[in-house]
Amino acid sequence: MTILLKSPDVTKSIDKLASLIFNDLQGEEFYVVGIRSRGEVLGKRLASVLSEKLGTEVSSGTLDIALYRDDFDDPHGESLRAVGITDLPGDISDKVIILADDVLHTGRSCRAALDAIVDFGRPAKIRLAVLVDRGQREFPIQADYVGFTAEVGSDEMVRVSFKETDGEDLVCVVNSDED
Repeated sequence: MTILLKSPDVTKSIDKLASLIFNDLQGEEFYVVGIRSRGEVLGKRLASVLSEKLGTEVSSGTLDIALYRDDFDDPHGESLRAVGITDLPGDISDKVIILADDVLHTGRSCRAALDAIVDFGRPAKIRLAVLVDRGQREFPIQADYVGFTAEVGSDEMVRVSFKETDGEDLVCVVNSDED
């Protein structure tokens, strides 16, 4: 296991994301929507930091993409993926949506999220914010806002832990067989 980001670095990366979004979207109405499950935590944190920067509450929600994935089961082939709840902060039509996810790798989860979000309305724009961009895309999808870029081998995985769900903030690289 190789540690990429410890707790203070995770906080700095989230602050960086919030600053990039703040500078890009001043004056526009937007919602932050986290892709379940780690993107949900990132989305809530981004909304909180952005609320402080803007001096007004930024709404956040959660998007479950289980039924929109092209692999319907666990990406590692171990079990069926449970379908969770999508909880959007309101009508997304004509709003700017910031999709938040922990790691951008192949682009498949983001493709699924794009399909899912448009089933709920027609946003004015959709922007992607990721904590870690590890490259190696299979789909032509790029993040608009990146907290940290990692060089990771194809036989390795980036694992993100958040204190809300895992007890600590940590980003590390593990061999695929260690998962």
